Formats: sequence, structure tokens, C-alpha cells
Amino acid sequence: MSSTKLLTIDFETYYDRDYSLSKITTEEYVRSDSFEVIGVAVKENGGDVKWFSGTHQDVKDWLGQFDWPSSLVLAHNTMFDAAILVWRFGIVPLGWVDTMSMGQALLPATQSKSLAKLAELYGVGTKGIEVESAIGKRRHDFTKSELRNYGLYCCNDVDITFKLFKKMLLDFPRQELKLIDLTIRMFAEPVLMVDVDLLTKHLAQIRDFKDKLLVASGLDTETIMSNNKFAEWLRGRGVDPPMKISPTTGKEALAFAKTDKEFLALQNHEDVAVQTAVAARLGVKSTLEETRTERFIGIGNRGALPVPLKYYAAHTGRWGGADSLNLQNLPSRTGSSALKNSICAPEGYVIIDADSSQIEARMLAWLAGQQDIVQAFSTGEDVYRIMASAIYSKPPEDITKDERFIGKTVVLGCGYGMGAEKFKNMLALQKVKLEKHEAERIIQVYRERNFKVKQLWYEGQNSLPAILKNRNAPLGQHKVLMVEGAKGIRLPSGLHVKYNNLRPTSDGGFEYEARKNEWVKIYGGKVIENVVQALARIVVGQQMLKIAERYRVVLTVHDAIACIAPIEEQYQAKEYVESCMRWIPEWAIGLPLNCESGVGANYGEC
Repeated sequence: MSSTKLLTIDFETYYDRDYSLSKITTEEYVRSDSFEVIGVAVKENGGDVKWFSGTHQDVKDWLGQFDWPSSLVLAHNTMFDAAILVWRFGIVPLGWVDTMSMGQALLPATQSKSLAKLAELYGVGTKGIEVESAIGKRRHDFTKSELRNYGLYCCNDVDITFKLFKKMLLDFPRQELKLIDLTIRMFAEPVLMVDVDLLTKHLAQIRDFKDKLLVASGLDTETIMSNNKFAEWLRGRGVDPPMKISPTTGKEALAFAKTDKEFLALQNHEDVAVQTAVAARLGVKSTLEETRTERFIGIGNRGALPVPLKYYAAHTGRWGGADSLNLQNLPSRTGSSALKNSICAPEGYVIIDADSSQIEARMLAWLAGQQDIVQAFSTGEDVYRIMASAIYSKPPEDITKDERFIGKTVVLGCGYGMGAEKFKNMLALQKVKLEKHEAERIIQVYRERNFKVKQLWYEGQNSLPAILKNRNAPLGQHKVLMVEGAKGIRLPSGLHVKYNNLRPTSDGGFEYEARKNEWVKIYGGKVIENVVQALARIVVGQQMLKIAERYRVVLTVHDAIACIAPIEEQYQAKEYVESCMRWIPEWAIGLPLNCESGVGANYGEC
């Protein structure tokens, strides 16, 4: 940090009631024809803040005085200011830093990450409110006095952000700063392209399919879309509409959601008209694919595809979707997806997508010291088949495809204390029927065979009173985790898995405040799930940084990393990426990692 300049920046821009970040995405806002910079403030290292207001060209010329290629740019919600710098002024600095992202990692989810609230929390000043009176005002609408006050407001924001950064940096791991930089680059310096023609055809197909569903049902749009009218139609066919207790009101309500089992079951009703109407209701009401396709088309028409990710979305540290474009839940690579196929590498490049194989199952066995499973993963044995062999008491080579599926479900699903009933229901979702006594037997076999994993659940449970009583305690093998009292569970990164406002419950368990006034039960198996996912995220983050040393990282989804590479070196690049995904951090010696990867001109081909 000391050998690099730090430029703290804040843009003030035009907004009105409809054109604002509360109504549209950052990408839409910055690329809009309505966009206008009112003014900008910049602080170089610890110097005085400079404010400037002028035409677009004037601002661009004024910004030219700073040494951007040798500087890190700091802001609060840097994704916004970075987009303006790159897309509007063509300025790409050495790197990016963001106090909002730092707050996501350092503070519990119940703590607001707004600049005003963080400034108050850290005692670094008070944010002004002048922006509220700027609504609907273009630059030429401000009086000299108003513009001067707006400049003072902006300069104050910059000073607060700088002071906030200095305080947060005392507890923030340097490696995590690099991951914040990578995350912002994916958005502010986009290289992926959108195949608009493909999506335009896809959108027409979606709408045509909905029209056909509606015609086949024989119902009008109003009846299909209205809960009450659809319920009335069902009653007319002799069907009692399924009901449920609303979690919001606590009162009985119609169960017509795509997650309501009784409603979904009507697709197999003996009355074909009911089957067709329910299918039409589900299809016509479902707008996610349609709206996402429309959003992708809009982005593609405006330019390259910015990848918006929340750097620390969960308390385990995993990335999450942002800016109303959740790329974290696109269909899997095994399914066809127009959206995935529409995400294309720039000309002359390919996309390489590498996924860390079974990283949670591997991490769990390693953390628990379940050495037989660690060894099986290390030598490339079929762990699912081995589990099935234990369940069905026959040699691995005699295990059938269906039996191996059971073994796979056990390995991937039962490592965090899942009981027989939940296991049975999980299989039912996959259309595998299991009697309760058989589910209980399988769970018992897993726990007896994986006794070290079971012991780890008890350690996870014991960590909760340690947090509550502000005591320190080790957790798991290899000395990589430590309960540090009220701070939570310390990770190798230096950050913590936190259980905010942890408290005992009347039934002898524990709960914590996951969101404001949202209390979630926590227990040993869940603690282990949290720390395993947190450790997996650290590994993937470190691997991402290694890949980025040679190739541009463009996306991360769960335990997968995507980058681009020149077509002519795609095979060497694929080999390099796989070596990075198999690389083991120093703190995780003995962890058996592996990966799968694919290469394609678009994301769907990978």
C-alpha cells in the first residue's frame, strides 16, 4: 500500500424520481442517455480533497491531472464510481478498493453498510444530506451557492470514506483486498459479450410458449393470473384449492406458488382440464426467464456484459448476485440455457470454466480428520461407490447405478447431521422412494463409518457456548479454525464466521440474528456446514488470484471460476487453470483437491 498512490473518489450525478439507483440497475443508470456528472471530488493519499464541476469534457480534462495507472481507487460502493470512471471517462486505474465491501466482510448482516451508518459506527464523521435536495436538478439548475454546498457535501463523503478505510484496514486481510479488486473489475472492466440475436429469438419462443399454454387451457388471462378467480374455476371443476398458512400474515391463504407441493400435484389430476390449467398458470405466471432475457438483451444493446457480484454476500464469505442480475443461479452446465449460451467470449478468446470437484465433501473429511475418506479422494477412488458399498454390504464393483446415486446423496447431503426424515424427503424430490426404516438404517451406516465427522458436529455444538461465554476453543483438525469468543470462529483468512447476538433458546438450543429481527436456529452440524463453506470459499478465492496472475477472471459461481484466454493458447490455458484449481494453500496441506473444466466460445459450451 505505501508504494502506491491512493485516490479516494466520489461522483455526484443527476437523478430524479424515476431515474435513480433505487429504480434501475447501476449498469442502466451509468449507461443511460440521462446520465450527467454534477461534480466529482478526489483526495490523493492523505492530502486535501479537491472538488470540480463542469461539462463532461471539463471533468475529463480535470481528472487527467491524476496518475491513475499508478493508483488504487477507493470509494464507498466502488462499483458505481468505477463504472463512471471506466465507461464514461475511459480511466482504468491500477486497482480498486471499496469500504462497503470491506464492511460486508467485517460486520454482521444486521449492521447497515451505508456510508452514514458506518461513519457513525467507526466515529469518523457525519454524512450530510444535501443530496436529498438535488433531486431532479441538472448541473445548470444549481445556483453558485447550491453547487458550492454540494461540493462541500461531496468532499465530506470523500474524507469520511478515507478515514473509514484507514480504520477498517487495521482488521482487514490484505489478500481479501485483492479479491475485492477482482470482484469490482468483473463489473467495471467488462469483456464478455451478449449474443442479442440468440436471446431475441429465445424471448419470442418464451412468449409463444406462454400464448400456447393459455390457448390450451381455454381460460382468459385474468382468470389465470388472479388467485381468487383461478380458485373459483377449480371449485367449478370439483377441486378444492390447496391452502396454506401465510408466513407473513399467519392466516390461511391459497397455495398456488410453484413451491407448493399440493398445487404442483394437480398437474397429475385425473381431470385433463385441471392438469392443463395448472400447467398454464405455472407457465404464464413464471416471468423470471422472460425478464432476465429482456434484461440481458438490454445490456447487450448497450455494450459489454458487466458481471455484478456482491463480494461477501453470506456470512460464510461466498459471492452473491447483485444489481438485479444474479449470475449465481443460471442453469447448470448439464442443462441447455439460452442465457448461458448468450454469454460470449470477446473476439479472439475462449471462456474457460473450472469447477472445484466436491470441495465441500473433501473439506469436511479433511477438517474432521476422516482419513480413510481423505485418502480415497486423494487416490481418485469413487467415494460415492465406496459409500454405497458400505450401505449395501457388497463389493464396490457390484454397486448398481441406482445404489451409487444413494451413496452420492449420502456423501453430499449427510455430512452436516441430516436426519432420516429429511434424507428421505431429499430423495423423494429426486423421485427416489425410500421407507423410513431404510432411511434410518442408511443414516446410521453413514454415521458409524464417518465417526470423525460425527465427532466434528459435537465440536461445532460446543463452539456455541464458547462464543456465548466469550471463550476461546479450537475447532476441527489442522489448527485452521479457532473460536475467538464473541468475535466468532476465526478463519485462515483472518476473517470470522459470526453469529450475531447469539442466544440460548427455551428448548436448550441456540439461535442468532441473521438479519435484522430475523432469528435463525444454529446447531453443531450447521456450524460445521458454515465453516466448511467458508474454508471452501477461501480456497477458491486464493485459486482465483492465482488464475488472475495470467488470465482475466470474468466470473465466479459458487465453487467455479471462469476466465478468458486467447484462442491460440486455450489448451495451455486450460492446463494452467486446472493446476491452479488443484493448488493447495499452505494452511490446507493434505486437502485432496480436484477439478473439472470446460472450454468454449460461450459460457454454455464450457
